[in-house]
Amino acid sequence: MDPAVRASRSEAVRLLDPEYVEIGASGRHYTYEHMLAWLPEHAGSAADGPRQVPSGITGIVLAPGLVQLRYETDSAGRRVSRTSLWRKRDEETGWRMFHHQGTVVPPDVE
Repeated sequence: MDPAVRASRSEAVRLLDPEYVEIGASGRHYTYEHMLAWLPEHAGSAADGPRQVPSGITGIVLAPGLVQLRYETDSAGRRVSRTSLWRKRDEETGWRMFHHQGTVVPPDVE
């Protein structure tokens, strides 16, 4: 969620698995290639752009080398419930996100 990381192609390559897929809060589907091209241009990648403030971060180990993170973000009052799957194939590549999904939380939901 750090704009400097989001704006850096090398950081995105380091953190996203080549098999990465996302179902965004918008309902759009994204692939690894799409994210590498899109992230540097996204408003959240600018130093003065909108911030995603995370809360309620929890993680659970699903299997060796596979972790699910769940959390919520808030950006100017727009809340999104998020989940991501991270896997570690080897020590060289480390942990990489290979699936992400965001769902907008309606204003009347606590």
